[in-house]
Formats: sequence, C-alpha cells, structure tokens
Amino acid sequence: MRLLSQDQLDRVLPAETHAFPGPIPTQIVSSDEFLPLPQTERQREVEARLKALGNELGRRQGLSRRAFFKSAAGMAAAFVAMNEVYGRLFDTTRAEAADPARSDERAKALAGQFIMDTHTHFQKDDTRMMTFVNMREVLRKLGWNPEIDHPQTIEDLKFDSYFKEIFLDSDTKVALISSAPSDVPDDWVLTNEQTAAARARVNARLGARRLLSHSMMTPGHPGWLEALEQAVVDFKPDSIKGYTIGDNYHKNLSHYPWHLDDEKLVYPAYERISKAGIRNVCVHKGIFPEALDRRFPNLRPYCDVRDVGKAAQDWPQLNFIIYHSGYRMPFDPTEAEAHFEKTGRIEWLTDLADIPGKYGVSNVYADLGQVVAWTLIAAPRLGAGALGSLIKGMGVDHVIWGSDAVWTGSPQWQIEGLRRLEIPEDMQKRHGFAPLGPADGPVKTAIFGENVAKLYGYDRHAELGRPDRLAELKKEYERLGADRSNVRYGYVAKG
Repeated sequence: MRLLSQDQLDRVLPAETHAFPGPIPTQIVSSDEFLPLPQTERQREVEARLKALGNELGRRQGLSRRAFFKSAAGMAAAFVAMNEVYGRLFDTTRAEAADPARSDERAKALAGQFIMDTHTHFQKDDTRMMTFVNMREVLRKLGWNPEIDHPQTIEDLKFDSYFKEIFLDSDTKVALISSAPSDVPDDWVLTNEQTAAARARVNARLGARRLLSHSMMTPGHPGWLEALEQAVVDFKPDSIKGYTIGDNYHKNLSHYPWHLDDEKLVYPAYERISKAGIRNVCVHKGIFPEALDRRFPNLRPYCDVRDVGKAAQDWPQLNFIIYHSGYRMPFDPTEAEAHFEKTGRIEWLTDLADIPGKYGVSNVYADLGQVVAWTLIAAPRLGAGALGSLIKGMGVDHVIWGSDAVWTGSPQWQIEGLRRLEIPEDMQKRHGFAPLGPADGPVKTAIFGENVAKLYGYDRHAELGRPDRLAELKKEYERLGADRSNVRYGYVAKG
C-alpha cells in the first residue's frame, strides 16, 4: 500500500536514515498521511547549534556525540539550543547540560511522574505499509546516515519496538493503543481484535493494567453498527474512536465521511456506547493542511470541529475527546505563528477551545497528540500559544496528554518539551494566559495524567499498587545499558 504518491515520495527521505538523530527532532517528521514541511532556517540553526554543543560537551564528558545525545545532559542541551534560537521558552541552562550529575538528578527526580498517554500506535504484523520501510533500506545500503547501522524492516514499527519506545525509553506509566480504520479492510492499522490482544499482552507481561485500548467505529460502512456492537461485547474496549474524515489513508477512496452531530447516522451508536457503560468517544480531527484541502475539498467540512458542540450538548453522558485538538497543521508554521501573535487564534484549535463557552458544555476534551510534537519543533511560541488557548478556553482539567508515538519515536522528547515549556510573559499578559509552571506543578501534573485518569476511571494507586514488573524491567534495561535510539519513524522533506 502506498499512501503518498510517487511524486510526493520523490520529495521526501526516510526519517530513520536521514533525519539528524538528536534528542529532539530538528525538522518535521510525517507519517504516510501527509507531506512533511521542509526544514526551516531556524530549525537548521537549532540543528547546527545542537551538533556543536554535542561535540563540545560530549568530549568534556568523555562521550561520543551520539552517546551524549542519549543522556539526560544531551536532552538538556537540545532545549538550550532551542532557547538560543527561539528565545527563552524552556527551563534549561548550559550549566545543566554541562553537568551530567545535575541533569541525571533532575531526570531521576521526575522519572516517577504519572504520565498516561492515550494516543499511541504500532503496526500490525501483516501490514501492507511497506513503503514506510523499503526506501529506507535502499538508502541504508547506499551508506546514508551510517549512525543507523541496522537493516530497516517493518519490525521497527511493530509491537516490540513500540513496547521499548513507550515503556522502557520514556517515563510513560500507562498508555492507550489506538488504531485507524480504512475503507480497504487489509489496511486498518490494527483491527479491534488486535488492539484488545495488545492490551492483554502488555498487561499480562507487566502484571498491571498498563495498556488500555480503543475499538473503532466506522459510520456509514455496510454493517458498521452491528460491528461496533460486536466489538463492545467481544473486546470490552476502554473507549471508542472514529475518524470523521472516513478513510484517513486512502483519502481519494474515502466514501464514508461523517459528522459527530448526524442524528440519523451516528446518534444510534452513541446510544449503544452509552448503554454499554463506555463514556469516552475519541475523534480524529484536524491534521488537514491547505494542500489537502485543495486536493480533497469535499472532506474539509468533516475535518474541522464544527460538529463537536451540538453532539456534546445532545449527549452530556459521553465525553468527546478531540484528538490533535483539532489542530489544522499549517503549511508554514512561521505564518501561523505570526497570525496567532496578531489575532490570538490558531486555525481550528481555537475553535475547539471556544466550544465550552459557546455551547455551555463541559464534556469536550483536547488531546495533545501531534500538537506538542509539531509546534515545539516548528514554532515553539505557537506551541505555547496553543497550550495557553486550550487551557484558557477549556480549563486545565480538560486538556490531556497524547504523543501519537511511535510515529514520532519515543515520546520522551515530547514529555521533556512540555515539562520545560513556559508561556512567555508577554504572551501571558497579551492573551490572558496563566503560566504553565514547573515540570511537576499542578498544571503539568493534571495534563500528563490526572485528567485522563479521571476520564477513564483509572485509579492509579490501586492499579499500580501491586509488585511492579515495569520497574523491574526498566532497572534491568538500565543495568544492561539503556539505549534510547533517538530514531523517528516516517519521512522528512529533501533539502
């Protein structure tokens, strides 16, 4: 299966073999869903400064640059470089990056923070998405990016890599495995049965409920309502997820887009979901830049958040969790940042933040999947504005953590980005935003885990109070030489 056209594939390179493997990405990485943006001038400057810091500080600490970038000090250095280019947005200093004992102490102090990531993915064993890998292996054999020295296989996107990236290479304590449906049955990312099986496999291995799972609903498909009812009975999902765009991968074949507030088509599903005792309906929204709008203008009305408010009003017993916070994903992040500075608005994301006040509802939530990943790398002031907007409009208790990993590699760099991020004072004053506060303060603690735990009725003290196999695994992993790869999975733009 090929999701990008041949013309688009000619304009990209595999991230695994071509993106700079620093602690944080230094350019946008895409999945097969969309064409990545070219590296900006400021991103090139961040990369250059980070390489120089890695050489200098790694040498002082007796480490190769590659090894330094896998350390806590290397992570601190990445945000030093970001501050030098974008202005002081992140809580870090050169002193921290230069002192491994200091950076390690900070990392260990925060390692126990409760982080519940309800937006994660991996590929099924029989996936047809081989273009995600084939080009990378050709370039590896040609000698591109020798730092990636293992053969490229689809296994990098499968369960074992997922488990390592999420549970061993990040501070994530609980995750939710998600999927994406397709009008082509073979091209679902994971079937409902497979997400349930992954949940059972992880929880058995770790001896605790560390992984939750969705079942997908596909309104309009022949027999979809019966399939949903069967999934609820057979797999007992923790929540239901849908893509109002229909088929997000084969957009040219997407015959079944739908609206959340379609009383005739979708409301019967809400009734069945509610009767089954499931409270959370997760919905993919946004990630639909102007280039897609031009190609598929018929799908645009299904991708924004115009249908969220009425559905939330009509179904107060359900929670509507809007994935990606409806973020449209502008082609030019600099223009989007300038637009925000001028107007205080971010396309579609601010529309979502307005919904509680406009509709008088309290059952709409913003998932941060790709919002942190995209904005912190492309335009961190825009990222600060996005968080400020969501918190101001929806309340800090209605913003939840999601990373969209493993498409973006281990989520640890995103976790560190939010831990260190602060909304600049000028932005706080101009837009009436509250500060985000320290890494383990009440705002970030709520976003990282407490909010979503309440949504899912997850009592972490009871669930994780038994003998902790994850802690044992991580201890053994570190004893053997923990090795965060800093690999991203997907595509980057050429040149």
